Amino acid sequence: MKFPLTSWNLTPKEAVEAQKEWRSLVRIEPPTREIHTIAGADISFNRFSDVIYSAIVVLSLPELRIIETASVRSTAKFPYVPGLLSFRETPSFLECWEKLRTKPDALMLDGQGLAHPRRFGIACHIGLILDLPTIGCAKSILVGQHITLGGEAGSQSPLVDKTEVVGVALRTKKNVAPVYVSAGHRVDLNSAVDLALRSVTRYRQPEPTRQAHLLVNQLRRDDKG
Repeated sequence: MKFPLTSWNLTPKEAVEAQKEWRSLVRIEPPTREIHTIAGADISFNRFSDVIYSAIVVLSLPELRIIETASVRSTAKFPYVPGLLSFRETPSFLECWEKLRTKPDALMLDGQGLAHPRRFGIACHIGLILDLPTIGCAKSILVGQHITLGGEAGSQSPLVDKTEVVGVALRTKKNVAPVYVSAGHRVDLNSAVDLALRSVTRYRQPEPTRQAHLLVNQLRRDDKG
């Protein structure tokens, strides 16, 4: 392997080449064991700041009870480049991961998996490093298009980029904007969508990433205070 998975001191051009190399390592397959715990991960930063706030929240399934949380404030070493955000964000997530005593059976990230220009979003990158089933569950589209969804909760449509299905547009609640689910590593698309639906409560965003979002924003407010 030319680029180790934890290569952070790369130029943007090298990072693109690394993504192309690592893509072949991603395994899209049903999880090999039942998922009893799922974690959500989210990150927050000002676009022109190197300070990064990241959080991971571990929940039980199917109860969606919070088991453990971890958060860190760190400094990014990689520039903000769309399509290469995993090089900027993953080191901070790994710091959070090391603080967890309860390692989850699966990880959901507020970002992309295969629904990425080079089919290697942050869910793929972190999934390979941790050798863990990972799911991308984003609030916006990076690549691909889909047909109009029905208004009911659970309505879904394939997210297609260049004739390839890279994810699913999924309406989690009636008449709310969809989220965009894609497989990261050691999970297939059907399983990713199923886990996302099993993780929904009263909100558009599945509970793992919603709770991580709340925690990371609290960390950011506390830091400013």
